[in-house]
Amino acid sequence: MKISEIYKRLDELSPFTLQESWDNSGLLLGDFSQEVKRVVLSIDVDEKLIDTIDEDTLLITHHPLIFSGLKQLQFGKYPANLIQKMLRKNISNIAMHTNFDQTHLNEYVAKEILGYEIIKQEGFVIYLKIDEDFDTFAKKVSTAFGLFHTKCVKCSEYVKIAALTTGSGCSLMRFIEAECFLTGDVKYHDAMEAKSVNLSLIDIGHYESERFFSQILAKHLKNLGLEVIISSSENPFTYIS
Repeated sequence: MKISEIYKRLDELSPFTLQESWDNSGLLLGDFSQEVKRVVLSIDVDEKLIDTIDEDTLLITHHPLIFSGLKQLQFGKYPANLIQKMLRKNISNIAMHTNFDQTHLNEYVAKEILGYEIIKQEGFVIYLKIDEDFDTFAKKVSTAFGLFHTKCVKCSEYVKIAALTTGSGCSLMRFIEAECFLTGDVKYHDAMEAKSVNLSLIDIGHYESERFFSQILAKHLKNLGLEVIISSSENPFTYIS
């Protein structure tokens, strides 16, 4: 099957036009006319993953390897070092990032991982009916995502409604209309801002909240007649207790 045919299926599933203006989803490496027999799915591109992938493979990732324009390709530096290896093995790459967040990832995490009722969805933000005390809810969230520790900003004892954005969503904080916001990459100043507006936060991790990308997409590709391999990259962080 040609990459152009696979791309068309992906675009029908999660239109690339939905991506944010700063995003870089789509075909990042390869040729639409290229024939492929194998697809590998992963949240990211890393060296270990590339080393294990066979030649002439289409790699579909959640995060784009190339986010903005490259002014140089020094093969000893990221991301050129990975691009060089991919070119040598004729590995193509399609990224499905903010478009897939809006159409599939956030909803899947809300329903299948957290298991709470969805009240509404507004772009990247999904609202959930909770009706639990904060500590109970926080522990359930920590267990669901397999967090080694749970970093929270606790502003109230009870959570009626929670908002969810997988990945890094603190830039959306001022638009949240809920008692608690679940997202990843919560920084110190994010916590200070949340405190000032009485919004509880639970940091669900960037990798931890998006690592389901491959298993979601695999279900939609199984009827293409291609070998589809789930081979998620490793979390770049190591946690020491």
